[in-house]
Amino acid sequence: MGQGFKQVTRKDVAELAGVSETVVSYVINNNRYVDKEKRRRVEEAVRQLHYRPNTIARALKGKNSNHIVFIADQIITEHFSLLVSELDKRAYDLGYMISLCANRNTEQFVGEIISRRYDGVIISSISFPLEFIQQLIDAALPVVLLQNRDYSAVHGAGVIDNGLYEGAKECVRFLQGKGRKNILYIDRFSARGHFSDLNDLRYRGFVEQMRQSGLSAQPESRVITGCASDREVAQKVKAYLQAGGKADAIFGRNDKLACIAMQAAKDLGYQVPQEIAVVGFDNSTLGQYVTPRITSMEIRREEIAKAAVEMLQQMIGEGRVPAPVGFSTRLIERESTPAD
Repeated sequence: MGQGFKQVTRKDVAELAGVSETVVSYVINNNRYVDKEKRRRVEEAVRQLHYRPNTIARALKGKNSNHIVFIADQIITEHFSLLVSELDKRAYDLGYMISLCANRNTEQFVGEIISRRYDGVIISSISFPLEFIQQLIDAALPVVLLQNRDYSAVHGAGVIDNGLYEGAKECVRFLQGKGRKNILYIDRFSARGHFSDLNDLRYRGFVEQMRQSGLSAQPESRVITGCASDREVAQKVKAYLQAGGKADAIFGRNDKLACIAMQAAKDLGYQVPQEIAVVGFDNSTLGQYVTPRITSMEIRREEIAKAAVEMLQQMIGEGRVPAPVGFSTRLIERESTPAD
């Protein structure tokens, strides 16, 4: 990271290859004959510098784009809309615009992000490949990661711990404190086959706390996963309960999943919270307008958004990666869990 976050230019490629910028342009656009040896040197310089044509810079003539992109797994959930709203408030005051973009796990998508030369990238995704994240960083793009999975293999990014791991563990301890021993975890549903494993911090927190609390030697067997739709989640929850699976508590990885699973249990005649307690995550509006209202673990979106924008500003302005920061979650108790 010796060059900091200086954007690589066509001039840099020309200097490394020992040719003129015009020759670099010919090779990149492939619209003129170039001597074979010069072409080889240009292509090698492009690879070494991680250079991508800067479509925005052509119009802005070297100025910053004042544009930050936020890449997420899902862009239609309330959690992400609220988070982006907080990011937008912070970024706009500093002269930046925020765009929300669903990830597409392809080299072409990475190339598009790099070539548009955003001033910075914020990522919250469990499915965006780590090598793609590293490519963005190696292309001198300031990147901030909202930590919902293990990013120890990524180097050169700002990292914010959302508190998901400890928050999930606290959910398990909370339910155990209410006398619940048979906790059923409801994983994400995905039409693209993106499901949780131990890299996912919410899932890891559940699995490890179940073992540490002595509630299950095989907590993975107490997970509803592999579903392609919300309807399939409800069907699998019902099938589990109808087959005699033990459950006196449900822990949804977000409030929507908690609500889906709760309704499935109620459809079978279970009483909430007397027979099955329910806990969600994210503290969404949805969980506050169902019956009973959902106990949920709240993420500190406002503080996280502030830290993310400040991190990017530091990376853009000073060319260095700031130290990681972390935030705790907060449990909000409602009627879906028993009162003390």
